Amino acid sequence: MYPIETIDLEKAKELQFRLVDTIHRHFRGDEFLHGGDYGVVPGIGKPVYTEKVERVLADFFQGEACALVTGAGTGAIRNVMNAKLKTNQKILIHDAPVYPTTDIIVTSMGLRPIPINFNDPALDAQIVEQAEFCLLQHSRQKMDDMYNLEATIERLKEINGDLYILVDDNYVAMKAEKIGIQCGGDISAFSLFKLLGPPGIGCVIGDQATVKTIQTMNYSGGSQIQGSEAMDALRSLVYAPVMLAIQKEVGDEVVERINLGEVHGVKSAFVANAQSRVVLVEFEEPIAKKVLEHTNLLGGAPHPVGAESRYEITGMFYRVSGTFLAHDPKLEDYMIRINPMRSGADTIIRILKEAIDKVFTRGG
Repeated sequence: MYPIETIDLEKAKELQFRLVDTIHRHFRGDEFLHGGDYGVVPGIGKPVYTEKVERVLADFFQGEACALVTGAGTGAIRNVMNAKLKTNQKILIHDAPVYPTTDIIVTSMGLRPIPINFNDPALDAQIVEQAEFCLLQHSRQKMDDMYNLEATIERLKEINGDLYILVDDNYVAMKAEKIGIQCGGDISAFSLFKLLGPPGIGCVIGDQATVKTIQTMNYSGGSQIQGSEAMDALRSLVYAPVMLAIQKEVGDEVVERINLGEVHGVKSAFVANAQSRVVLVEFEEPIAKKVLEHTNLLGGAPHPVGAESRYEITGMFYRVSGTFLAHDPKLEDYMIRINPMRSGADTIIRILKEAIDKVFTRGG
């Protein structure tokens, strides 16, 4: 496994402080104490506070411009692809199972995917030169993915300088030190719902021209992210990096303790990006489904809400991701993923032990 390098608690604090410093540069003190406005304001075509939040995020993530959109992460990706692509156009993607909601966008738009193995540092120049657009997922799509985002973008641009690169930063924003736009990509798309924000808000950060097109496409009042929603998302985002760094520490501790033999019946545990940064637990016997029945009864969340959303407090014990299962269906019986969320390592270990014990003592 090659999990994406994520920031520790000290760097997370630096991210929080830098975001708050950026807020100071764009808001008066009294303005930030307001809840935000509503409506298609003449002259800007959106709420004033939505525009102010977009400027903060563009500045913070070092992009030319930002657009907040409906539909969370999927909506952010869809908006970029609608702005840049036409039916039957070729799109460069990783040779791996495509995230299901992204696959729907590709299919419904009638795009022609060109698979390439991003794990190969050399990359095939003939394949790269065929496309004008690339969708590059920052997180992992299969268990043996190992590509470095920044190095991959550099190589793609070296082969084809006109290639437009959309980086899907879902599950990685505020965990890694940089997002796609900061690694040389043309535009980044991710969900603010996954970063403690209100449901349904997506974020696009990138070149001014594409962001302007997206804003024009979403001019109607019903397509707007209202000022109150934007302010809620920004306030929530301030707390995300430190929360995620603590979650990382807990996950690392859980892996260490399991691999030292603390939990009977487990073959191994390791950290992976599947899609979010989680602990994958492999059992010695095919008991994964039965274990999950008991972890639910013991208080563990049986499924995600928004993958680390504000609603997810209890540790999540869940099947491995759909893209991983598409790559290796046998994992469904032998492996589960655990996201500690806001819980500590002692809680995760206790629930896992009790669930396994119940499977064996009750015959499943």
